[in-house]
Amino acid sequence: MKHSPAFEVLCEEARQQIREISAEETLQKIKNGAALILDVREDHEVAGGVVTGAVHVGRGILERDIEGRVPEKNREIILYCGGGYRSALAAVNLQKMGYTTVFSMAGGWRGWKEKGFPTQNLSNNG
Repeated sequence: MKHSPAFEVLCEEARQQIREISAEETLQKIKNGAALILDVREDHEVAGGVVTGAVHVGRGILERDIEGRVPEKNREIILYCGGGYRSALAAVNLQKMGYTTVFSMAGGWRGWKEKGFPTQNLSNNG
């Protein structure tokens, strides 16, 4: 997807403030049960599947709902979106809200799928 120049600048600034994690590192953390994986894509985007074990909390409601879903501010959270842009923005906001161990998965859903990593259809987990 082609993004506007201003959006790309905004996301690059966000990346300077957060920690990114690779798809490979994310897969390892899933196997170890070490992190909560949050899919912040829009509802229509998750119809094609999610990272195995991920919970869907759309970007539009993440900040509103996160404390009810994840009250532990030190919980390790890995966010992802379609390509790693929106999840970087979301990670900045979660950090501002006091979450201390937040990552954005570089490459997002597209990168995950390109590697052939495990996916599942979304059920009632999100």
